[in-house]
Amino acid sequence: MNKLKHVCITAALAAGLLGTAGPATAAPAPKPCKPELLLLKSLPSTDGYVSGEVLGLGAGDLSVGSSEGVPVFWEGVKVTAVPLPAGWTAGKVNAVNAGGLMVGTLTRDNGREAVAFTYRKGDAAVALLSAAGDNSWGADVNDAGYVVGTAAGTATVWRDGQVVRRLPVPADAHSSTKVGAAGINKRGDIVGTATTYYWDEAGDYPVGNSFPVVWPAGGYDPYSLLVENQTDYTIGNRATDLDAAGRVVGFEDVNMKAWYRTTAQVWKKPYDALPTLPGKLPGHVDGELYAISPTTNVSVGSAMTYEENYPQKLKPQYWPGSGPMLTLPLPNADATGLAKAVSDDDRVGGTVIDYDHLVGESAAVWTCASKQAYAL
Repeated sequence: MNKLKHVCITAALAAGLLGTAGPATAAPAPKPCKPELLLLKSLPSTDGYVSGEVLGLGAGDLSVGSSEGVPVFWEGVKVTAVPLPAGWTAGKVNAVNAGGLMVGTLTRDNGREAVAFTYRKGDAAVALLSAAGDNSWGADVNDAGYVVGTAAGTATVWRDGQVVRRLPVPADAHSSTKVGAAGINKRGDIVGTATTYYWDEAGDYPVGNSFPVVWPAGGYDPYSLLVENQTDYTIGNRATDLDAAGRVVGFEDVNMKAWYRTTAQVWKKPYDALPTLPGKLPGHVDGELYAISPTTNVSVGSAMTYEENYPQKLKPQYWPGSGPMLTLPLPNADATGLAKAVSDDDRVGGTVIDYDHLVGESAAVWTCASKQAYAL
């Protein structure tokens, strides 16, 4: 057969075969986003003032946290209490993964005893992760179901209700150092804070330090992240969260009797430099970062100014990862607030505080937060 004719026949056959497959299916259009500040329902109040905070964001319109001092979850604005085991009187849900697995902490005896737990919507009871006497806190959970927190003063990892790893103290840390876990990302990297305190016999003075620690996925040795202070026990550094790229957020706090200051900080791989400072919200002296989104590099927290060791002018702060620190809207000029959770689908969760108009502290979610964030 003539080579050119063969090519044409082959092309025609291919075109015919492709034609029988029908038109390609178009990708579904993204769900339209409506910028709103949602004030979520509270459990019945015992004193006339509502209280609540959103600490984690799940799939769809699921959010988790606490209301009236007990662990709850919300679907939209509807609140549902997590069932408390006998003897436990308070607590909070700190995080939820894409599959709806919640993790949190229960307390009793005015917070002097604590236990970590997991829960799924519809379960008759929570699953306790440790014995009641082994003070523990459930901090975070990833989509693979690994839960991180602290048990008996040690950073701990659970899965399916069982301890799978006790996280080691960094080899370069002082022997007095204790570590607690705060967050885990999709691949399994874990972040927490190490705290050191001891008496220097030679100098006859106390030495204190706290700094972020990252335990890489796969069981590799942990990193001690760099901080300015190495010995002054009045200055601490706390890690609060990390994202898929290993960026760590947190803050430095200075507590010197009548002088208290906090500064938002970010650490980046390869963890060989001091933290960067995202900057402060104009008109505010202090600031903290509580959470970072899994992949979009958005961090949230609170801005404030300490006066006589008490935070004033609280505002939720929103940082896109570059540029100036932004804030999120509040319902009126008298309201203040904090942002404590952020998701990849552009939601931010936290608290709106307004005793004049809201009669208390309302759990809140900002939808399409990037479209609401603005510079002061």
